[in-house]
Amino acid sequence: MKLTSKQEDIIKASVKNKGIQLPSLQDDLIDHLCCVVESELGKGKEFDQLLQEAIKDIAPNGLKDIQRQTLFLLNTKRIIIMKKLMYTIGFLGAISLTAGVVFKLFWYPGANILFTIGLVTLLLVFIPLVAFDRYKVAVSKAISIRLKIVLGAIAAVIAGLSGIFKILHLQGADTLLGTAAIVFAFGFLPFLFFTMYKKSIS
Repeated sequence: MKLTSKQEDIIKASVKNKGIQLPSLQDDLIDHLCCVVESELGKGKEFDQLLQEAIKDIAPNGLKDIQRQTLFLLNTKRIIIMKKLMYTIGFLGAISLTAGVVFKLFWYPGANILFTIGLVTLLLVFIPLVAFDRYKVAVSKAISIRLKIVLGAIAAVIAGLSGIFKILHLQGADTLLGTAAIVFAFGFLPFLFFTMYKKSIS
């Protein structure tokens, strides 16, 4: 049974209202849904039910998830370069921080500089980049997972700042450390254990 113009308009509106912004992806999804629904019409199910089943079949996690995966595939090379850069920064920061600790133990010159560079690189550059990367992946998931990422990153950055303030003998180091502890204990940990609990019973 052929679709009516009104039914085709409903399918188009359904795709556009789901937040699909790529024109080519919109057209492909509309064509696919039209074909699937049209092939099942007249077999005992209503149009609306057939449309919902077709959408669920092609995108169990929603049509926006298809757009996210499509964008990922279209930008794979750029994403790989960004990830290489991010983990290189993390590696260099860890090396600098470790060298700073070793230099401090053996009273070598430059210990504080290496330690500070490592802290700044890891806690003010690497961790925010990792948090942003994880947040993009979790953007379609529960708000508790997103808040866990954001609050964990904030706690780590504030703790890193307190360490830098302490090394440079600046005022406010204890206040920053206390703030980081509060965010970690009452912000990050509750969401961490809540998500762990949800996973354990699912």
